[in-house]
Amino acid sequence: MTTTDIRLVVLDMAGTTVADDGLVEQAFLAAADKLGVEAGSERHQQMLDYVRATMGESKISVFRHLFEDEERAQRANVAFEAAYHDLIDAGRCAALPGAAEAIGQLRSSGRSVVLTTGFSRATQDRILTALGWQDIADLTLCPAEAGRGRPYPDLALTALLRTRTDSVRQLAVVGDTGYDMLTGVRSGASVVAGVLTGAHREDRLRADGATHVLGSIAELPALLAG
Repeated sequence: MTTTDIRLVVLDMAGTTVADDGLVEQAFLAAADKLGVEAGSERHQQMLDYVRATMGESKISVFRHLFEDEERAQRANVAFEAAYHDLIDAGRCAALPGAAEAIGQLRSSGRSVVLTTGFSRATQDRILTALGWQDIADLTLCPAEAGRGRPYPDLALTALLRTRTDSVRQLAVVGDTGYDMLTGVRSGASVVAGVLTGAHREDRLRADGATHVLGSIAELPALLAG
C-alpha cells in the first residue's frame, strides 16, 4: 500500500495544526501553583520535566500520575483548563501556517480528516471556536470520547470506526509528539508522520515509530499525493 491509498488522516491539534507557543506549560505552571507546588523547587522541576516528556497524553492522565490522588488530580485539571481557556480568550490561540489549507487539500482529495487532542472536549471546542474551525474537519475527538488518550490507539481507531474507513492500512496518524507516533504505530497506521512544529524533535519522533518526519503540516498533502 502506498501513501496515495490513505483515506483517513488523523491529525493532532496543539503543536501540529495549532500553535502551542508554550501555552501547555504556562497552564501547567498555573495548575501547579494552585496545588501548592513551590515554583523553583526540585519537585516543581520534576513535574515540569514529566509534562514535557508526555506531551500529547490526556491531561487528566498526566495529573493522575503527578499527584497520585484523584481529588488533587481533578483539582489540578480544572485549574489547568481554566488557565488554558484564559490564554485562548486572550488571543493566544492561532493556527500553524498552512494548517487550514492542508486540511482543505486533504479533504478536497477525497480523504476524511479527524482532529484529535489530549485536552477535554470543553478545551477542544474552545480552541475550535477561537479559530473558526468548527466545520474544518469531518470529525473531532477528545480522549473521553474514545476510551483512552495517547499513547494508546483508541483515538485513531475510534476515528476509523466513526468515519467507516475500510482498513487501518488506509490510515495516517500525524502529530508533534512521541505519544502521537506510538498511537499511530499501535493503531496499525500505514503512515505515522511527525512534524517539527511542536514538543518533540526528530530523534524522539523516530524512536517512537515515525515513518516520516515533516517540517510542518503544510508538507503533508504533497507526501500523501505520492
